[in-house]
Amino acid sequence: MMLKLDWYILKKFLVTFLFCLLLFTVVAVAVDSSEKSEDFIKAKLDTIGIIKNYYLGFVPWIWSLLFPLFVFIAVIFFTSKMATRSEVIAILASGTSYNRFLRPYFAGGLMLALVLWVANRYWIPRANHIYSSFRANYIDKNDPTKNQFSGNCYNCFYLRIDTNTFVGLRDFDTSSKTARAFFMEKIRDNKVIYNLRAETMKWDTAIKKWQLLNAVERNVDSMGEKIIHHSLLAISITLKPEELRKDYYIKDKLTTPELSAFIKREEARGTEGLSTLKVEQYRRTATPAAVLLLTMIGAVVASRKTRGGSGMHLALGIVIAAFFILSDRFSTVFATKGNFPPLIAAWLPNIVFTGVAYWLYRLTPK
Repeated sequence: MMLKLDWYILKKFLVTFLFCLLLFTVVAVAVDSSEKSEDFIKAKLDTIGIIKNYYLGFVPWIWSLLFPLFVFIAVIFFTSKMATRSEVIAILASGTSYNRFLRPYFAGGLMLALVLWVANRYWIPRANHIYSSFRANYIDKNDPTKNQFSGNCYNCFYLRIDTNTFVGLRDFDTSSKTARAFFMEKIRDNKVIYNLRAETMKWDTAIKKWQLLNAVERNVDSMGEKIIHHSLLAISITLKPEELRKDYYIKDKLTTPELSAFIKREEARGTEGLSTLKVEQYRRTATPAAVLLLTMIGAVVASRKTRGGSGMHLALGIVIAAFFILSDRFSTVFATKGNFPPLIAAWLPNIVFTGVAYWLYRLTPK
């Protein structure tokens, strides 16, 4: 049952959080607009176009990135004010236990964590379509690290579509859905048992299959090699045209169900380098959990009345937040660049700071 005290703390919590959210948003947009002014000019967009084609994606993206920090700062700020005015002392002196005092913080943190959890799974990826599309069209074109050719080939792909089958193609055109120099090989016991090559391949939207022009099939067995020529050959493979594109923002644009299906499909194909996608998948749950964790840490840290007042609480909060972000970055790098398990990498900061939260809770006067 929510009492007047619970509503009092919860109202302060949510109002301060919204204030921090809006304040940081204004600052972020102001700084970003000054940095992106040349890109906006090159894009030839008016104010409405910039808002529609960029900031409707940028603002949710920055919210999702800094959401736990917003919550943490909000809790530190308003709780410190309460402690400075001796409100916390009065609440505890009235017979309210410290655990009971923390109940509205837990309720508010849980509510915001659920909002972020749903947003990370469905809303933020939709907004990232807008943000990433602008970056890909107007910013990344001038970034040499995101416009590299594979050898001397543009839009080349070499894929494993199942455990024994490999395909490759060159110069895939996303508009016409055509490519050249297609080949497919099937391997058994480290030996090629089937080879298919074609000069051109094109997606047939009517039959939902790939059409190969001037194709040559080779079947190899113990009796020898059998060669068949085809002027036109339709093949059905687990490869769709939308999969033949190099999207650097694929993990940010997919909803969580879509991301899970994408990872599962790539694992079945034997694709390597999926750690980044898996870390993103697990982090979409770990980050909302961090919101609740940081809420409780902020409440425990700021509820103690100190000589430094709010300034001391904010300084301590910034130090804790900095260590949390650093641990999150380090675990991510170890997972994406090394052999660190993605699940542990996503949850390690939460695990470590759960111990920190418990230690701070034990030290706090009650």
